[in-house]
Amino acid sequence: MNIVVCVKYVPDATADRHFESDNTVDRDGVPGLLSELDEYAVEQALQVKEKAGEAGESVVTALCVGPAAAADAVRKALQMGADKGVHVVDDAIAGSDALATSKVLAEAIKKIGDADLVVCGMSSTDGGMSVVPAMLAERLDLPQVTMGSVVEFQGDQFRIKRDGDSATEVIGATAPLVLSVTDQSGEARYPSFKGIMAAKKKPFDTWSLSDLGVDASEVGLSSAWTAVEGTEARPPRTAGEIVKDEDGSGAKALVEFLASKKFI
Repeated sequence: MNIVVCVKYVPDATADRHFESDNTVDRDGVPGLLSELDEYAVEQALQVKEKAGEAGESVVTALCVGPAAAADAVRKALQMGADKGVHVVDDAIAGSDALATSKVLAEAIKKIGDADLVVCGMSSTDGGMSVVPAMLAERLDLPQVTMGSVVEFQGDQFRIKRDGDSATEVIGATAPLVLSVTDQSGEARYPSFKGIMAAKKKPFDTWSLSDLGVDASEVGLSSAWTAVEGTEARPPRTAGEIVKDEDGSGAKALVEFLASKKFI
């Protein structure tokens, strides 16, 4: 089984994140790492490989689109157990929206060739749109089983459970397909020392837009369908208000406070 798992390099949530002058996220001046939500995708891809091992050899390729530093996200996936890595890096990609990102990913998947399963996380921690897996399925003309909290498969038959606000759906499809998983799908493994050392010898390709046959005019900030018009820093946290219930008025004061903030 040929498995491609899409991973993203995102700014560290614990760092002092900020925006560039063009209102795009600063990805160079802030430490980055493999998106936590994509670690679950890597884990599911590896589990599929391990469970399908008896039926034949399976290969997991970690695919990332991003700046030079984004190679670290691919390396983390290789350390976890992926077999190959592909990093698409091109200055023209900077500022791309979900539509352009899905196009670059789709062309890279086509170049990798004959993918039986494309695995994605539920969202990116620096964007939160959750639409790229569906866009990938459309571009690749594949069925999609997305937002899976439980993944089951037998042969080329896949089934997921998708938890909604009021019900749980069970969705199935036949591979090849696009799968996305939530953070409830299973705890991601930590790279072992053996895995870290082995990752250094695994195949790792770096591609540009020209390698994929994608015109630079189709991606980037100038081609994005949406744009951030302005940003402002979050105000510093202020001291909270202490309500004392010495005369029995505490409950009323609490209700009034919650109502003023439109929580009730």
